[in-house]
Amino acid sequence: MGAATPRAWASTSASTGAEEQRRRVVVCGGGGHGKTLIELIRAAATHDVAGVVDDGLAAGTAVLGAPVLGASDVLDRLAAQGVADDGANGVGGIGDLGARIRVSRRIAEAGLASPALVHPAATVEASAEVGPGAQVLCGAYVGSAARIGPWVVVNTGAVVSHDCVLGDHAGISPGALLAGGVTLGDRVLVGMGATVNIGVAVGPDARIGNGATVKADVPAGTVVRAGRVWP
Repeated sequence: MGAATPRAWASTSASTGAEEQRRRVVVCGGGGHGKTLIELIRAAATHDVAGVVDDGLAAGTAVLGAPVLGASDVLDRLAAQGVADDGANGVGGIGDLGARIRVSRRIAEAGLASPALVHPAATVEASAEVGPGAQVLCGAYVGSAARIGPWVVVNTGAVVSHDCVLGDHAGISPGALLAGGVTLGDRVLVGMGATVNIGVAVGPDARIGNGATVKADVPAGTVVRAGRVWP
């Protein structure tokens, strides 16, 4: 998806209706981000955590009380047997976004749905839309008419102001601030405490370092170093 081309994203209400309260979700990844999702899902009380899938954890162990069900190759069986209805991407992906993208694809290949997950202590305005697989964590704010694309992570304490458009697999780190009308292309990463000024467009695959201030458009693939002012 190009950053300037909106898609028919699912509303946040799609993942919070009563019809989904008994759906079972498997968290794909048992590291730090996976633990955060387990806590989020339990706090939101819209799904039951069926368990965790992780290539590096032994089956039969547990992550925050959720059983490890095996490696990623068990996802097809979990879906076919009805053990899980949905899959949540528990890979943070800031260091290796490719790993997060691979997990998203694996969830889809297994035939699992990908609900938007919103922490009850986050604020998402009624006119905002949050796409499938996206995650809005504790203390984050998503403003009016904002569009959060599929598999996006809006991390703790981040602000996505009105009319922003975030492309697939974009990542907004803790404490980052996006002013109104910001457009992020697919796979853009915005670091902790970074600030992006009103109306700025950031091209696909760009990286905004921690604490950077972005005052003008950023071309695709550009790295804005931590603490710098762009341009």
